Amino acid sequence: MKIKYFLMMMGAGVLTAVAVNSCAKVSATNERRHDFPDVFDIAYTPDTLHGHSGLFTDAGAWIGFTPPEKENWVNGFCGPYSIDMNRRQWLAKSAVTVHPISAGEILSDSTCYYPGELLLSAIYNDGEIRQQLHFIDAHSILLTVESTLGCPLQYSGEGWAEGMELTKRGNSVFAAHESGETFVISFPQDVYLEVKDGNYSAESQQGKTVHVALGFFYSRDEAMSGVGRTVALLDDPDAALADNRKRWEGYLASTLRDDMPEDYDRIAVKSMTTLASNHREARGGLLHDGIIPSHAVEYFVGLWAWDSWRFCAGAANFDPELAKNNIRAMFDYQQPDGMVIDCIFTNPSKNNARDTKPPLVCWAVDKIYDATGDKSFLAEMYPRLLAYHKWWYAKRDHDGNGMCEYGSTDGTLEAAAWESGMDNAIRFDDVKMLANEGHSDAWSMDLESVDLNAYLAQECRLLKKFAEILGEKFDAPDHSGEVADYFFDKDRKFFFDRKLADRSFAGDPGCEAYTMLWTGLATPAQVKDMMPLLQDTAKFSTYIPFPTVAADNPKYNPRGYWRGPIWLDQTYFAISGLRNYGYDELADSYTRQVFDRLDGLKEGAPIHENYDTHTGARLKAPHFSWSASHLIMLYKEYTGK
Repeated sequence: MKIKYFLMMMGAGVLTAVAVNSCAKVSATNERRHDFPDVFDIAYTPDTLHGHSGLFTDAGAWIGFTPPEKENWVNGFCGPYSIDMNRRQWLAKSAVTVHPISAGEILSDSTCYYPGELLLSAIYNDGEIRQQLHFIDAHSILLTVESTLGCPLQYSGEGWAEGMELTKRGNSVFAAHESGETFVISFPQDVYLEVKDGNYSAESQQGKTVHVALGFFYSRDEAMSGVGRTVALLDDPDAALADNRKRWEGYLASTLRDDMPEDYDRIAVKSMTTLASNHREARGGLLHDGIIPSHAVEYFVGLWAWDSWRFCAGAANFDPELAKNNIRAMFDYQQPDGMVIDCIFTNPSKNNARDTKPPLVCWAVDKIYDATGDKSFLAEMYPRLLAYHKWWYAKRDHDGNGMCEYGSTDGTLEAAAWESGMDNAIRFDDVKMLANEGHSDAWSMDLESVDLNAYLAQECRLLKKFAEILGEKFDAPDHSGEVADYFFDKDRKFFFDRKLADRSFAGDPGCEAYTMLWTGLATPAQVKDMMPLLQDTAKFSTYIPFPTVAADNPKYNPRGYWRGPIWLDQTYFAISGLRNYGYDELADSYTRQVFDRLDGLKEGAPIHENYDTHTGARLKAPHFSWSASHLIMLYKEYTGK
């Protein structure tokens, strides 16, 4: 249902209704974010039978909200929703609803999701009620309510979750869940407030803008000690809102280019907003802030190694401090032998140390250094990065020839496949595990992987760069000059893994070869030889380019996770790799295929984990951070040729 009316702010708080066809731009400000209305369609009212696919969340908060569905309207933002993997639940259908004391039925309603700002409007015969929601920090939110109705407004909660207990302290409502999580609603002193019968009721004067401060705490004790910070927002709400505006305008200024088409700008903004919405504050076993893969999917609420490296590379320009902390969070669990474990969670008992992930962290650190010039961060990370690099050759080089294999600490193929990041890839169908001599916790696949050794060669180059900047010593193995010739099959004119047993080239053409272009290790002659395969429309130059395996492979599965679908990191590696060898026009053409053909990318759909190769249809997890990160990089590298 299209929005019929919205509010335009004119002068000092005077609201006027205007007709629009979609979410209206707020014309009273010059904020860049208001150029990007409805960046996501996340409307959801919690008592509906279908599931929700995303939240409005920001600043590292562990809660989020949704605008209500028009077909199941609530005159307030829905939520909060608790995001942690260990307990995901709506704490309320709507913790704050707003109603006029004396007015007729709502004639029209509308919502809008701008970057960092959620709006809601209800139009009555005699005027409008407009609500705005902004996250100030991970624990503090401001709800701003404006009304042109000639009557007081009444506030109350709706649909409190089972196990919630409401109490009144001062002019604040403490809504405490039996888990300890506590949501605090604080009203100005001139708003009458009472709590009874499991709910609260508040009343404000007519014609007055009301700011309601919302706080979220992990325990009742935290709520008691932190409520003062929440209430303090009411002393100067304009300053808090100005901070929110400054932060988001900075994000946009750092992300957007002046020479890009408007619809491509929207893709970049959606991508940046995806990363920002997946920012989670340090909590429990997560000792630093970080970016999770997707707040919308239960099992993705944690930090993974190579996921984090990708997120940090994408976030380096608009939030470098977050990128630094995300790297620190993973290295908080670095093992004594140098290994960085696969994934970590708020509950450390769920951490996975059976494997690591592909070594892309030096690339992420380099991106942060390029954006900030921060030598102190390089100095902090260098010894840890060097130890991790050495670990690969100590624990994942079965025969000591300088070419490493993916593996695991427990000898299972399952964990070894996880270590590659390509869990069910065709290339691993027939591999076996081998114990590495001298180590009880080191097992390798019987397959030397081209992508792994490309990443390690790139790491070697970057570690040398860091060592030179810092005046440090680099004393790790360097096999970077051997990788290109070792993994290139001159007969099939493509890069392949190699079997340990006989050094033969293994498998069929797949995305692992793209890394040789992206890292710049391939020779120009090798890339020229690869081009017929890369440009073959039946294999890799598909509707959405560069699938995980050649599209004509008998084992290709359009919905088979790593057995066919498009993963945007791999597509990025291929496109960016082509640029390394002067194929800018071709790379731009492929970028346009991605931007113009992915389903919902220019509209309100969330960015997904992977996509159908032949249709661009959305597949697995929505609001997926690494897809967003690589879309930003494609946007940044696009030349317009």
